[in-house]
Amino acid sequence: MKTLEQLLSNFDSIPVTISWYLTDLSESKGKQELFTKQSPQKLKALREHSIIESAISSNRIEGVKVNKNRIGTVIFGRSLLKDRDEEEVRGYRKALDLIHQKGSKLPISEKTILYLHQLSRGKIWDAGKYKEKDGDIIEKYPDGRERVRFKTVSAKNTPKAMKQLIIRWNECLKKKPIHPLITLVAFNLDFL
Repeated sequence: MKTLEQLLSNFDSIPVTISWYLTDLSESKGKQELFTKQSPQKLKALREHSIIESAISSNRIEGVKVNKNRIGTVIFGRSLLKDRDEEEVRGYRKALDLIHQKGSKLPISEKTILYLHQLSRGKIWDAGKYKEKDGDIIEKYPDGRERVRFKTVSAKNTPKAMKQLIIRWNECLKKKPIHPLITLVAFNLDFL
């Protein structure tokens, strides 16, 4: 959880390749409206595909699995869900919907983060709450092997760490030591 702290304390420059990537992203952002008007069907299909891939991949890391024949129904349908795994995948989609619909207006705050957690966890007991027990994110392989994917902050220290993360985020936005997109990536690394 030190990336934003490093940006605030002693970050002098970014590699030239990163500045080229930022330029490319800015150019693409400028073309976004043109693509939206010219190819709405293609963009809709790409968006749906990315939502499916994101929901399935993000949940798979935590051992959540959904029958391949039900993926579209779980993510985009309104049918009854069969189990907790399906509920988590649909909840994740609801969180993505909120981000896609109101992303630029959503403040980065503890309240927003807890609300997104509540949406993504569905009606599960810990939805919208900080964790009560320590637990790292463990990746499980098909052959049974496991590895720690993310080493997490302890449950006891999570509220304090989240407050610090939001303070550092706001400080970075205020001081602007570096491009906001890089600041956002740093926030994501620290959040994980």
